[in-house]
Amino acid sequence: MSTLDADVVVLGSGIAGLSFALDAARDRDVLLFTKRQRSEANTAYAQGGLSSVLDPTDSFDDHVRDTLVAGAGLCKPDVVELCVQDGPDAVRRLVEWGVRFDRGEDGTYDLGREGGHSHRRVLHAGDITGREIERALVAAVSAHPRIRVFDDHHAVDLITSGKHLRRGGTNRCHGVYVLDVQRGEVLTVRASVVVLATGGAGKVYKYTSNPDVATGDGVAMAYRAGARVANLEFFQFHPTSLFHPRAKSFLISEALRGEGGELRLLDGTPFMKGYHELGSLAPRDIVARAIDNELKKSGSPHVVLDMTHLSGDFLAERFPNIHERCLQFGVDMRRDPIPVVPAAHYMCGGVRTDLHARTSVEGLYAIGEVACTGLHGANRLASNSLLEGVVFARQAAAHLREQPRAPLVDVPVWDAGDARPSDEVVVITQNWKEIRSFMWNYVGIVRSDRRLERARRRIELLRDEIHAYYWDFRVSSDLLELRNLAQVAELIVRSALRRKESRGLHYTTDYPERDGRFATDTVLDGL
Repeated sequence: MSTLDADVVVLGSGIAGLSFALDAARDRDVLLFTKRQRSEANTAYAQGGLSSVLDPTDSFDDHVRDTLVAGAGLCKPDVVELCVQDGPDAVRRLVEWGVRFDRGEDGTYDLGREGGHSHRRVLHAGDITGREIERALVAAVSAHPRIRVFDDHHAVDLITSGKHLRRGGTNRCHGVYVLDVQRGEVLTVRASVVVLATGGAGKVYKYTSNPDVATGDGVAMAYRAGARVANLEFFQFHPTSLFHPRAKSFLISEALRGEGGELRLLDGTPFMKGYHELGSLAPRDIVARAIDNELKKSGSPHVVLDMTHLSGDFLAERFPNIHERCLQFGVDMRRDPIPVVPAAHYMCGGVRTDLHARTSVEGLYAIGEVACTGLHGANRLASNSLLEGVVFARQAAAHLREQPRAPLVDVPVWDAGDARPSDEVVVITQNWKEIRSFMWNYVGIVRSDRRLERARRRIELLRDEIHAYYWDFRVSSDLLELRNLAQVAELIVRSALRRKESRGLHYTTDYPERDGRFATDTVLDGL
């Protein structure tokens, strides 16, 4: 089975990819590839929830306004309005697929509030909302007769007319090369349509709340295939991950601050009111920079999130997963302030798409965190990401339904050439560590031109090494991830160097103020 033919191929098994597969399978056969097990996606690690206007005291206008304010002037208003207005229907579809959001005794949804929101509008399932969404969608997809799922299959590269068929004219995607990780064989998959739903790239940074699968595969593949990418300088750092040497940046949900949690210095002094009128409920970019600044001023290894003034029973019931996890590391949030530091969390840029989730490469769609739709602008409003995934999954499926099926064309099968098994795996591990370290130190929460130039020089050298290694040795999942991480790191650095201002998640000491001349997307054309 070295070749496969497909009507629709989906790469990724988070909320966007699974939702799209269910929507598209109404009238198309779908092959879904995921590089680990189908339940292992960024979605499964989302704690807070999904934002939607469901409270009668809330309004679409308020949700739109909150999103635009957080996005610091770069959100696309039509995209924001689309996502906000489709929110209630997105919730309905998720519930129909089996998602169980928390409800109050009267049967209405128990809505939380998070930073940047003016109302309670965040649906949740305890503090494991993403896990509940993933559970339900995986079950629905696995049972669907028109969807076939391939676990442990890692996409290598997209097959395009421009690169693989040597055709002029419009660049079109005709399929994808996929590594069967267990067998070590690369499959050639022909497809009428390919949908990227590969998630984010948090692993490009040393400290991240993301799982190991978040290596920027979709952005790197799309860019190599000729697709435009945008706004990759805007990487959101979650203000509060658990500070502990064995915690591996476990996320402490923003919902804790929504319920009254207060950020304090180690001596107990609250500090967020000095940075924003909303205090600890300020937008994430402001909170993350504030914590970073306080740590640099004091030399302290962390700050604390204090929940001890709230009911212990309420905390244990509302945040059971976080409570249990903290206890494993000796922190009882009912009595002890939680030690926290920022960590890389969400990629606000990505593959540039339109209102139908189409990329600049014909036949290639992108949905979820891999895409830059214009919803998040320069800074994502909390819990808008899960909403975006469901809304644009529907947009893509609806557009696809209106299009005639593109015929499959002959494409070159995968050829390993003279590549041999690797005998220098240390090259992969060393380069991986180096990329993540200099990205954290030079391209993190606070940047400067000097730091960015250092990062640019380092990534150029490493990409040359990785390129040579890629062609000399047979592909493996680790090598593919390293290759993609290096590509995404370069794109982030190039994007950051272009933006000569501070806006949203991009803060540079050389240009500390917002500049209206840069109130536009940073767009990089694909290779």
